[in-house]
Amino acid sequence: MGIVARQSIKGSLANYLGVGIGFFTTFFVVTKCLTQEEIGLTRVLVDAATLFAAFAQLGTNSSIIKFFPYFADGKRNHGIFGWSVLLPLVGFTLVATVLLLFRGDIAEVYSERAPLIRDYFYLLLPLTFFILYLTVFETNANVLMRITVPRLVREVGIRVMTLVCYLLYGYRVIGFEVFVVLFTCSYAAAMLLNLLYLMKLGHVSFRIDLKSIDRKVLSDMVRFSLFMTVIVLASNTYLVGSLFIGAKEGLALTGVYTIAFFIANVVDVPCRSLGAISRPVVAAAAKEDDWQEVSSIAKKVALHQFLASTVILLLIWINLDALFEVIPNGAEYKGGKWVVLILGLARVVNGTCSISSDVLNYSKKYRMSLVFVLVLTTGMVMLNYWLVTVWSINGAAAAAVFAYLAYYTCLLTYNRARLGVSIFSSGELKVVAVIAMGLAIDLGWRTAVNPLLPDGLVWTLTDAALKTALVATAAAVAVYKLKISENVNEIIDKAMGKLGRRKQ
Repeated sequence: MGIVARQSIKGSLANYLGVGIGFFTTFFVVTKCLTQEEIGLTRVLVDAATLFAAFAQLGTNSSIIKFFPYFADGKRNHGIFGWSVLLPLVGFTLVATVLLLFRGDIAEVYSERAPLIRDYFYLLLPLTFFILYLTVFETNANVLMRITVPRLVREVGIRVMTLVCYLLYGYRVIGFEVFVVLFTCSYAAAMLLNLLYLMKLGHVSFRIDLKSIDRKVLSDMVRFSLFMTVIVLASNTYLVGSLFIGAKEGLALTGVYTIAFFIANVVDVPCRSLGAISRPVVAAAAKEDDWQEVSSIAKKVALHQFLASTVILLLIWINLDALFEVIPNGAEYKGGKWVVLILGLARVVNGTCSISSDVLNYSKKYRMSLVFVLVLTTGMVMLNYWLVTVWSINGAAAAAVFAYLAYYTCLLTYNRARLGVSIFSSGELKVVAVIAMGLAIDLGWRTAVNPLLPDGLVWTLTDAALKTALVATAAAVAVYKLKISENVNEIIDKAMGKLGRRKQ
């Protein structure tokens, strides 16, 4: 896939570097330095700010991707950056007005079980602003086919800065209030880094060149941006789980849910980079009404997302018990084990099928997205409201799975019937066979090998390392032999070729 593959690989490397830092931070720093309630507070603040930022975008990020081909002219982009900054500012003003008007009512919801949220509510607005423009500047880089630096900023930069905050608080260099303020400022620093990168690329210009753009394109862009407000907001409704848990169960269980959420989030890493670089390509093909090319891209993206996400979830699941034994205070967070699996499955479904929503959004029938988004939003909110009460944190995870299944079933059916675009191929069935083989190996290992090993941290880590190596090697060989992906086979062939030359 040319530049898509190159930028996707670089973006994935940045993502996994961030995951490595996040793994260390979350499991060996956060669980040691913060209480469950304090972890829950940071989660609720970030999730709420992300939801508000999604609305404040007013669909700008999606419209940048869809209409960038109309603005781009050699090295000139005719003011699309100015548009991307101005419209979210209007949206942020609306969000700020609503939050200030209903501040007391919102704080009251959390006052009984989560009083910390009431105390630090004042940080929600600035955090919303920072996350909003962090995403806006990142999208501007994406349409220029430059995802690596923004990925590094989001996945590595923010994690390193928050790690410093955790350590300063954990070693009592700063108090909790200063910690929360610095935690918020880490998103401000990330936003500024993305802006500086765009300035280096020469993409920053606040002048909107309306004369060079067709009036009909501008009119379509405005309508599309406003329409996508609901769509983008709905795509972030999976975050409402932590908000419902905080209100109904308190911040302690929200902290447990947060640790499980982070583990499951690793499954989503390939989707972030491949999705970021494939969207502009899909938008360009949709602009030319080349639906055969769109279908081809969608199938490749879906297959690679399904392969990567399911293998990652498999490796997480077979090592989950060992992970909770190793991390500080792991026994307090082991109650989130099933949350990891359920949320991981939700990530697999969303990661695999998310390309289908991009296909519809960048087509002329994008207005139909509203129907499917209403299914997702209504399902996510109502299921969380019901299932959190019934199953606590497991209910929040289950709500995400059920809502995604309903949403994508409707969406995929429509895309196939009206656009002729299907995202599935026989490759997915081969991937299922690989995962089944991995689970069988894990079961055999637990039955035959685990009872023979003595207790102790060293043996736990040894057991996990050997089992992971066996399952990963078997999965890699199976993927190669089944020829699931030409791209993956090419990568393996190149790696084996380099290894062979070194041995000579």
